[in-house]
Amino acid sequence: MDDTPDNHPETARPAPRDHAVVLGAGIAGLLAARVLAERFARVTVVERDELPEDGPRFRPGVPQSRHVHILWSRGIEALERLLPGITAELTAGGSALLESPRDFLWLSPADWFGSVPGARVLVGARETVDWTVRRAVLRDPRIRILGGTLATGLLPGPDGNRSVAGVTLREGDPITAALVVDATGRGSKTPAWLAALGHPVPETTRYDSHLAYSSRTYAVPADADRRWHGVYVQGRPDSPRGGVLVPLDGDRWLVTLIGNGEHAPPTKDPAFLEFARGLRSPALHDALRGAEPLSDPVGFRGTANEWHHYERMDRRPDGLVVLGDAACRFNPVYGHGMTVAALGAEALDEALAGLDAERIPAAARRVQRRIAEAASVAWQIATSEDLRYPGTEGPPPDRATRFLQGYMSRVMVGANTDPEICARFFGVLSLSAPPNTLLTPWTVLRVLSKWRLPTAPPTEDYPPHHAAPPRVSP
Repeated sequence: MDDTPDNHPETARPAPRDHAVVLGAGIAGLLAARVLAERFARVTVVERDELPEDGPRFRPGVPQSRHVHILWSRGIEALERLLPGITAELTAGGSALLESPRDFLWLSPADWFGSVPGARVLVGARETVDWTVRRAVLRDPRIRILGGTLATGLLPGPDGNRSVAGVTLREGDPITAALVVDATGRGSKTPAWLAALGHPVPETTRYDSHLAYSSRTYAVPADADRRWHGVYVQGRPDSPRGGVLVPLDGDRWLVTLIGNGEHAPPTKDPAFLEFARGLRSPALHDALRGAEPLSDPVGFRGTANEWHHYERMDRRPDGLVVLGDAACRFNPVYGHGMTVAALGAEALDEALAGLDAERIPAAARRVQRRIAEAASVAWQIATSEDLRYPGTEGPPPDRATRFLQGYMSRVMVGANTDPEICARFFGVLSLSAPPNTLLTPWTVLRVLSKWRLPTAPPTEDYPPHHAAPPRVSP
């Protein structure tokens, strides 16, 4: 802990110009620390959880870590730029680089994806990803982490509430800094802390499709079908149940079952496997019938899309930036959380380009706008898709959203079999290409030429290019 005299608020001294504080040691916080270490002599990461030193472990601050996580191609690129060599470290640690949808049995809302190109994805245990990134970030001697330390508020600057000069802690003296970055995720207290300083709280937009997860790990059977690496059976409004299977290190599978509203997946046996039996295709159920469970099912329901619009605030203190899930979080079923965290750190880096440490606090508003831009496409994808489900809470879709929903249904049909449409669709889904990629005249004509009504149920239990695996006795 920083024990300089500046730490005492009663001294009313300015925050150290060479010091930045990041709250939260998740992906967003770690990458923000990496960016800030290029501009400040010292960066302190304050993390509520005790952080394991001997290997990856579950921690309460990342309750969603036991469920399937992916990093889309755009996130892989951003992560690699911020931490050169990290992709190789992640794959050496057991994460897998796959081609989506080519390496999956993937049943979309329309039908099965054929053997068509898409986008790279990195899949792996979230605890392992966090551990690997944390080790890479801490190789920079300018960065330190205070684990088991709870921040309790914002420290006002010498000009009163016009700026932030650090953070207060539950135990110990405050920590002073020129810049505070909140990356504490879904449990962020910044709105309350701003109110305590006399500032308004940010406007919030929220959409909740009441999606629930249930996940467990399995040992990969010796006779498992090796022609695919993962399985994804998507739900849709008329059949709001789905499931996904991805490989993990140690010859394991991680399986996450998905359902909306009253279709929430179970967290008990034998109902877990029975839920998989009731999906639109038996593919996931058939893969699991011969697999040995290695863990009990674990549920998760905090899946609402929620955007705290810090970028719209007219009156806010200098020296404070909010990023990651603390600013904007998404329904995790679309797999954008880690990718947007990396893009947010990249936006932070770009927004601070050319600024020295002394000028950075006054640039916080501009930085916040850039971070919001980095999250906008993922927000559009998640909310427009969630609004297809009748029970979704939130502002109703406008005419433009309804039009795009109809068009995207046609895009999905084409993407199942057309390599050109599929490449463009996954370019947008992976956040590597802007949404208007799907709206060029050439693409629209190609989409319309492929259109047919989605089938229900799918045309085949398994995609035509892939035979069903051998059935085993229950």
